[in-house]
Amino acid sequence: MYIHLPFCSGRCHYCDFVSNVGRGRAVPRYLDALEAESRLRAFPQPETLYVGGGTPTELDAKQLADLFALIGRSFPSARWRESTVEANPENLDREKLGVLKGNGVTRLSLGLQTSDDRLLRRIGRRHDYADFLRAYGEARAAGFSVSMDLMFGLPGQTIEGLSASIEAVLALEPEHLSVYGLDVHEGTPFGREGARCDEDLGREMFELVIDRLTRAGYHHYEISNFALPGRECVHNQIYWRNGEYVGLGCAASSCINGERSTNVERLDEYCSRALSGKSPVAHSERLSGKERLGEEVMLGLRLLDGVELEPEAKAAFASEIESLRGRGLVVLEGARLRLTREGLFLANLVFLEFVAPFAGPIIRTGAPVRAQEVTA
Repeated sequence: MYIHLPFCSGRCHYCDFVSNVGRGRAVPRYLDALEAESRLRAFPQPETLYVGGGTPTELDAKQLADLFALIGRSFPSARWRESTVEANPENLDREKLGVLKGNGVTRLSLGLQTSDDRLLRRIGRRHDYADFLRAYGEARAAGFSVSMDLMFGLPGQTIEGLSASIEAVLALEPEHLSVYGLDVHEGTPFGREGARCDEDLGREMFELVIDRLTRAGYHHYEISNFALPGRECVHNQIYWRNGEYVGLGCAASSCINGERSTNVERLDEYCSRALSGKSPVAHSERLSGKERLGEEVMLGLRLLDGVELEPEAKAAFASEIESLRGRGLVVLEGARLRLTREGLFLANLVFLEFVAPFAGPIIRTGAPVRAQEVTA
């Protein structure tokens, strides 16, 4: 289960997630809407919980306690294999950590992006590295497992600067690291100013990330994710293995019994719909045929150990797979297809081979769904 909390103290310059700045007074109504949505459909009982945003720790301690109380009322039989909450250093404190710990949360996804204070200001973060170290220390003292976010390809970032951030993070020994290259989206501050990514430098940086983290003993198990052995994110692997998931809140997506749906993005519209007993779903779709098979392949290829192809998929994409093999981007071993080292750096090109439109007929209902962003 994913729960989206669309509240932030400010917008980072690269962020295109659904979030609202300065809307703290709407939190109580939004929590009521989340509980109302949970009653509108017969959701399956989830096994993992991920609370993301936005910034979940933008809520105060009482509001966080209210959130977990409504989760307990709505899903009384849930027994979490893994429970994660995203947090930012500037609004994480001991009181909130106590609430999370007391409600069974065992894992925090803590945003850092870089240890360089100059770059933190450049990308619009509202904390410095000292703030991060304080929050990390308090989270560790409270007994949480921690995943950290890092970024590369930031405006003005150098190889030396990225290396310094990696070494700083490794010294802290987190269980998990998510490392993303900058992706500039329209409508973001970086998009409006025309920021661009240097592809050659970005590749050099990604190679540095992979080599250094694997040498330090981290398992590179998904394109952007690294973990100490046995500490891989269970929740996100459900997405990549094309499992079922429940999403509550603005812009959250669900995939149940083969049907995917995504909620409206606007905060007020979401609350109005849910609280009046109307579905907040904006779009839904059910994939079939080659399109369904392609989605399974594309998601599974994000994992470093690849995807076990159904005979149907192997036949449907035989020419695409052969072309990718010829270009050195994938390896096919029996029925298992995986990216090569070169394929890691050109993954988006690989994925395009498995996305509609295709030459044959596609059966599809509804409008396209943008799945919730997968972070760890």
